[in-house]
Amino acid sequence: MGPRKTLRHRWHRLAAAALALATCGALAACSGGGAAGTGSGEGGPPVRGGRLIYGLGADADGFNPVTDTFATQTYAMAGTVIETLTVIDATGRWRGLLAASVEPNEDATTWTIELREGVAFSTGEPLTAEIVKANLAAQKASPLTAAVLAPVRAVEAVDAKTVRVDLSSPWVSFPSALSTQIGMIVPPASLTDLDGASRRPVGTGPFVFQSYTPDNRFIVKRNPKYWREGLPYLDAVEFRILPDFQTRAQTLESGGLTAMATQRDTDVVKFGKLAEQGGYRMFRATGMSVPELAFMLNTAAGPTSDPRVRRAMAHATDREAFIETLRSGLTEPADGPWSPDSAWYVPGGYPAFDPAAARSLISEYEREHGPVRIELLSVPDQSSMQNAELVQDMWGKAGMEVTVRQADQATLVQRALMGDYGAIVWEQFARPDPDGEYSFLHSKFVQPPGSVSINMSRIEDERLSAALDAGRAASDEAERKEAYATVQRRLRETLPFIWIDHLSTSAVITRSNVHGLERYELPDGSAGRALVGSGTHPFGQIWMGG
Repeated sequence: MGPRKTLRHRWHRLAAAALALATCGALAACSGGGAAGTGSGEGGPPVRGGRLIYGLGADADGFNPVTDTFATQTYAMAGTVIETLTVIDATGRWRGLLAASVEPNEDATTWTIELREGVAFSTGEPLTAEIVKANLAAQKASPLTAAVLAPVRAVEAVDAKTVRVDLSSPWVSFPSALSTQIGMIVPPASLTDLDGASRRPVGTGPFVFQSYTPDNRFIVKRNPKYWREGLPYLDAVEFRILPDFQTRAQTLESGGLTAMATQRDTDVVKFGKLAEQGGYRMFRATGMSVPELAFMLNTAAGPTSDPRVRRAMAHATDREAFIETLRSGLTEPADGPWSPDSAWYVPGGYPAFDPAAARSLISEYEREHGPVRIELLSVPDQSSMQNAELVQDMWGKAGMEVTVRQADQATLVQRALMGDYGAIVWEQFARPDPDGEYSFLHSKFVQPPGSVSINMSRIEDERLSAALDAGRAASDEAERKEAYATVQRRLRETLPFIWIDHLSTSAVITRSNVHGLERYELPDGSAGRALVGSGTHPFGQIWMGG
């Protein structure tokens, strides 16, 4: 049905699905995350002008941050027009964007946001505290994002440029949350015309909306009133929706695109070699800017509600085979939500590949309950289906009957929210602070199957939830690290996810005359995070020439 669906249907279908905030939303941790580039250098000083034609693998659900789910492709497109209060820098820490500062009281239960001077929407309307207050109120009232803002007790416009946010409990990483969908600020008209804002986004960003053809293209042009002097460099960006990996790569090679996002290992290998020869440039996310591939399990219904079955699935899954077979050996195995180069990572405790142990656990379960039958959901793209079919074979050898079914992304998310699944091919966990996963893992966000549950695996574990609470409240970094160490240990014990690898094959590939992706300069002159995963990065400092 796409973004033309009614608001009632959209809200019912994806109510509170902070998948938007999960997948790309701005992701990573304090280990940092940037872009590693291959190919020719920056080519001298930036040149103004040019039209970037950029290939994406999927369309957006809509462009209104209050009502629409924001997946990777949505952030790419809408982010050219709408800006956030904060951003993540190259070290993984937050800094102000529309906000000049965000300061806490002593126990992080009150945060004061000072807005940057001279910021206006593309319509000419100045950014004020009342507008930010209205945006945060709309986000808190939205079924899409209400769970994330549950701790917000009150929002007050203190003066024209100052907003005070009162919380019901300490939240030390609150500013990081403002770098995601909930921190995207739109003008008052977009808050009253929700459906119009979903089709025609308006914001303070470097570009303004020009046109949109669903499942085809989204076009923006330079914002002549942009508050950051001298930016953007490009005249326009045209996003083209090309779901097929091969078609996207061929269109880049034929000159129909000047850049594309990809997660395909063969693209990384092929264009990496071509980039070394000077014909292309390739940028890959590094550090915690890459999501994890996992199989999310329904811990509240069916065979996967039994810990023995989940442990058998982990023992039956050969992560190295995924990496060699489907990633050309380019990725590293995952054993939790954070990679070994993360400041939050702790090793140990994840079940080893052990087919005999897997078969023994399945046999034990079957003696009590009968056959293990699992429905595995996947979106219909080639990469996801390859993951599903490979694990289907592995789990089948352990004695499980696994049926793979395809579902479009909207249906897949709906079924995850409602608990109508056994297992799902899933990408997540690359947020700028581990607290960003709070709503997806805490037991207070669990609802029974048949009701919307933000904690989509429906894992309920007291020690896991207590550690998440401790990590959110602690201001001491050592205390936070210990809390998130416990989170990892409990996830490896309870196994709501079967981890596969860190998707470091995510890349942006451009023609050799495209520059500006390696570094993104923030308003204070520091380096921002240039690339998150595949296709999510700022466009305001990209330029073409040379």
